[in-house]
Amino acid sequence: MSDAPTTDAAPAWLPEGKTAAILFTVDDVHPGRSTDAYEAGGDLSAGALGHVERLLSRHPDLKATLFVTADWREMSPVPTRRVLEAIPFLRDRVYLAPRYPRGRMRLDRHPEFARYISSLPRTEIALHGLHHVHRGRRIPMEFQNQSRAECRTMLEDAISIFAAANIPFVKGLTPPAFNAPEALIEAATDLGFSYIASSRDIRTPIARDALSRMTGLRGTSLIFPGWLAAKRLVHVPTNFQATSSFERARAIVELGGLLSIKAHIIKDAMGHIALDGLDDTYAGYLDSLFSDLRNRFGDALWWATPDEIAQRMMALERGSSGARAAATESVS
Repeated sequence: MSDAPTTDAAPAWLPEGKTAAILFTVDDVHPGRSTDAYEAGGDLSAGALGHVERLLSRHPDLKATLFVTADWREMSPVPTRRVLEAIPFLRDRVYLAPRYPRGRMRLDRHPEFARYISSLPRTEIALHGLHHVHRGRRIPMEFQNQSRAECRTMLEDAISIFAAANIPFVKGLTPPAFNAPEALIEAATDLGFSYIASSRDIRTPIARDALSRMTGLRGTSLIFPGWLAAKRLVHVPTNFQATSSFERARAIVELGGLLSIKAHIIKDAMGHIALDGLDDTYAGYLDSLFSDLRNRFGDALWWATPDEIAQRMMALERGSSGARAAATESVS
C-alpha cells in the first residue's frame, strides 16, 4: 500500500516569503467542439477555454493547469442504456452509454487545438487519462480494477499521444473521477510522475488537521500537499469549487494552506450539469475571488501549479535525504 500523505512538510513546501499557495486547475479538456456532443475546449477562445484565457489576462499572477485527456471517448457520464443497466451481472461488463470512436478526439489529430492550448500563457498541461471511460455504471472512472501493468500501459499510450501532438506537458495526473487505485499510483511512480491529484472535498470544514472525505483518496490532508509511495509521488488535494464560499478560500489561506480551485471545462454533458462547469457565471466568480485574495494577501501568496509544488517538495526531500546521509556518514 502507498503511504498516507503527511503534512509534516507543510511549512517548508512554501517558498521563502510566501505564506499560502493557490492552484487553479481545469479538468476534462479535449478537442470536443460545440458541433460534437458538447464543447470541451475545441472551440478555442470562442468556447470555455476563452474563460481561462481571459482570467489569465486579468490576473497576471494567476497560473492555470489544464488536465487533458489524450483520446477522449466518453459521451455521457451517466448510463443511457437503461435495459442493460438493470441486468446485474452484465451491466458491469459492458459500456452503458455510447462512446466516440477510438481516435476521433486524439490530440494529434487536432493540431489547431494542440497549438492553442500549448500557446496559453502561464499554463501547464498534464494528464487526465487515456479515454476517460470505463465499462459499468461508473462511466467516467477510467482506472478501476486494472493491474499495475495495465495502468502503466494506459499512461504510456497517453504520453505517446501527447508527444505525437507536440504538446508540452508535465508528468502529473488527475485521474478521471479522481479515482486513484493502488495500481495506478504504482504505475505513475514507475513512469516518474511528479504528482497525482486525487482527493476532492469541498464540504469538510477547514482546519489545519482536516482530512479529505469525499471523492478519490480519503484520509489525505484537506489543505496541504503530501506524499505517496514512500515519498516518490506528491499528492495534491482539491478543496474549492464554484459552490464554495469566499470564506472557505480565506480560511485555507489564513492557515497557510493550499487553496486548490477546481473547474471542469464541460458545463452540460448531454443533460448532466456540472456544478463547477466553467461558464460565464463561474468565470465571473473566479475573477472576483482572485481579486479579493490579491487585495487581502498581496505578495504573500504563491500562485503556483501542481508540478511547481511537487518539484519543490521533491527538491527539499532530496536535500533532506542528502543531509541525513551526510550526518550518518560523519557519525560512522
